[in-house]
Amino acid sequence: MPWIELSLDTTHEAIDWVCTLLAETIDIDDVNIVEYTESNQPHPVAHDITHPRWTFTVYLYLPLDTQSRTRVEKIVHLLSPLHRTGLTTAIQTSVVEEKPTDTDGLHSRVHRIGKRFIVLTADAPLQSQTADDIILRIKTTLSFGSGLHPATIISLRLLERYIVPSMNVLDFGSGSGILSVAMAKLGANVLALDNDSIAVQATQDTVLRNGVDQQVTVMKGSLGAGSDMGHWMGKNTTDNVPNINATKAFDLIVANILARVHIALADDFQRALRQTYDQTHAHAGLLITAGFTKDHEDDVNAALAEAGFKVVDCERLDEWVGFAHRLV
Repeated sequence: MPWIELSLDTTHEAIDWVCTLLAETIDIDDVNIVEYTESNQPHPVAHDITHPRWTFTVYLYLPLDTQSRTRVEKIVHLLSPLHRTGLTTAIQTSVVEEKPTDTDGLHSRVHRIGKRFIVLTADAPLQSQTADDIILRIKTTLSFGSGLHPATIISLRLLERYIVPSMNVLDFGSGSGILSVAMAKLGANVLALDNDSIAVQATQDTVLRNGVDQQVTVMKGSLGAGSDMGHWMGKNTTDNVPNINATKAFDLIVANILARVHIALADDFQRALRQTYDQTHAHAGLLITAGFTKDHEDDVNAALAEAGFKVVDCERLDEWVGFAHRLV
């Protein structure tokens, strides 16, 4: 059966946008993501030599039929804002007789992050792994969190360094649930919290898919002042968001979310964390912040310093930045 293959190259920043937009349009199982190299290109592509930072190539497949032209035009229109702003190349199309499979190697969606994490799509085969590898399986959803966005990569790198077994942790703004699963597989007990119904469903799916439902509790809600901020990502919603009143309940909080939310909730983060005061809580009082670029880091760190936090670690990727803070 012939198929139309569409392909485009993206930056780190754009990959979650592309997946989120496509998930609203086509069967996401027909989307494949590979690390960008020139050899990945199955047909000539006119690359923008002024933008050398392509990091992923996205392939998607549509059946060749009477609806093909309309569907292609819809996808091109949907992704055109990302192309206009330099976050992706223009979509290239060709006709292929069969969709490539994972056994072809070209479209294997396996991505290593940090020293231990391997991010796989829901059904991708794993060719090999070491005893220390931690597998994170994730289904692309309308919620951010493919594991490939710089903010997610930064968060995973920091969590790999600071999570210890038996920690009580909060994943604030859990999105797809990838950070919740990562922390659970490192031995933590997790409360995954989001104020978006789609994100809550996505987190529940990811938790079950990875077999960590005994360690992760998923809830719709917010922390402190977050309940008064509306949807954290700016969407319109009329849902009532429960407020979670947590006082010294967590050893660590990770929040991969917008800078304005970090700033608004600085005092709430402080109240929700246990402070390091004896050997029993030697690893407590930690806050991992990500989800913003370097343009916002001074404002975020100033707000957190006023709330009693000190920066103890930092990760950077492209324009994105993440910090580990400790209560002092």
